[in-house]
Amino acid sequence: MNMKAIVLFGHGARDARWREPFDRLASLWRVRYPNTPVELAFLELMQPSLEEAIAAQVSAGVREVVVVPVFFGQGGHLRNDFPVLLTACQEKFPNVTLSATPAVGEDDAVLQAIIDFAARAI
Repeated sequence: MNMKAIVLFGHGARDARWREPFDRLASLWRVRYPNTPVELAFLELMQPSLEEAIAAQVSAGVREVVVVPVFFGQGGHLRNDFPVLLTACQEKFPNVTLSATPAVGEDDAVLQAIIDFAARAI
């Protein structure tokens, strides 16, 4: 069986409360997709790192990981830092298929959800 998993990848912040929406996202994922493991990972300032999150999934038997950048857009971190990290992880875990989606903020459904959220305020 080719077990698949998701990594929700965020920037990270010094304030621990910044992580709370990511924890909620992971919890919501586990309720909706209980058979597909999910891990959080952060670029900086928070743990686990992308490599640590992928390692945890690999140790649980995962053979395919899709990384979902929970960023609003394709800034320098996603254009420059993220590909280097993903390549390093692929080299460290050569028997695992790694892929990534675009930033969540580039998806029309996500943008529409933000518009709907804002519209409820008026």
